[in-house]
Amino acid sequence: MRMTCKAFAKKLFGAKYERLSRTFFIYLIVFWGLYIAGWKVQIAPFIRYLMVSALTAGMMWQALSAKDIAVEMKHMMMLPFECRKFVFSYVAVIGVYTVLIKTAALLAVLLAVSVWRPTEILASVICIIHAILMTAAVYYLKKYWYAGSLWAAVIAAVVLFWGNKPWLILLLCVNSIFAALLLCKADGYDFYRRENEKSQTIKRREHGSVWRYFFRYLRFHKNYLFNTAVMWCVALLLPYFLGEIEGVFVVPIGFAILSLNTPVCILLSCDRDLEQAVRFLPGQRRAFCIPYCLFLFLCNMAADVIFLCSWQLQSNGVTATMIIAAMFFALQSAILSVMLEWFYPIRDWKIESDLWHHPRKYIVPGMMLLLAGAVGAWTSLIPVLMILLVVEAVILLLFFCRGI
Repeated sequence: MRMTCKAFAKKLFGAKYERLSRTFFIYLIVFWGLYIAGWKVQIAPFIRYLMVSALTAGMMWQALSAKDIAVEMKHMMMLPFECRKFVFSYVAVIGVYTVLIKTAALLAVLLAVSVWRPTEILASVICIIHAILMTAAVYYLKKYWYAGSLWAAVIAAVVLFWGNKPWLILLLCVNSIFAALLLCKADGYDFYRRENEKSQTIKRREHGSVWRYFFRYLRFHKNYLFNTAVMWCVALLLPYFLGEIEGVFVVPIGFAILSLNTPVCILLSCDRDLEQAVRFLPGQRRAFCIPYCLFLFLCNMAADVIFLCSWQLQSNGVTATMIIAAMFFALQSAILSVMLEWFYPIRDWKIESDLWHHPRKYIVPGMMLLLAGAVGAWTSLIPVLMILLVVEAVILLLFFCRGI
């Protein structure tokens, strides 16, 4: 069991566990900066429990579903192993990784900006352990997804509505024991992510198509589609919150927020084989980047159109200026995202979850927010944006018609 834990830990934390020290140093800076700022927020205990539980469970699920871990497990399973020890060592390492790399960021912020009592800290630790065990158990029961979904929904409702009750911790402890008993029956192969057989039987075509690759990639990665659907839901709700702000042209801020669709913006970084092929073959900068830019533009415009429709329903005030701003921000964020992927791809990631939450994801939305603030303050910039939009569209169409 010790050797199994060590093998998985080196995969996640580095050969000499160098990632832990670097991550702890960053989180310490974040905690100390917020703490000395003296900014305090009143957060109810059950909200803290729900936050740490939801984040830990979500990150744990992403780590268990990572295809890079599946490759590592395939190598480990070539050796003889005892099922129970293998499962618990695997779950323990993934859980430690989730807590130290992901949940620790949220804890650093919460500890700095709110007041904690010792009993609340202990309850939060129990919530984290419970989230790890229960997520692993639900993943083990993924064939019976309806039962796992119902189980998770009931626990989330209990924490949300009865999070301040003293018996909550006892309930979570009992539920953790039940999840651990389920894991005792699990086999290592229950956590091994097998490739979808349908993905292995792809029809051959004489001519390759970048667009076909995009849609095929989304079809076989349902989590990317789920993230896009979440952004569409955000687009529906944003007009309600932005409509409360008066005196500022806030619509571009909504367009900037909706550019934060990370999965579709990291196709080169997450597929090393694709990046190698694209960079090795001649003429691929234009053959890949232009369709990729148009693909991201369409994804951004889909969210912006939903945003504008929701704005029209709530305030009945969509203008031609808003439509021009939507097209500009969608195209601009697409161009910047493609440039980042081509010139500065992310290569130092261990599993796909690290890639999704890399700090680089905030660069383009941050720039769009700054630009949105400038446009909101000086609406006279709209004609300039219109000119830039036309110029960029003409350049992209010329490259597209000539080389694709």
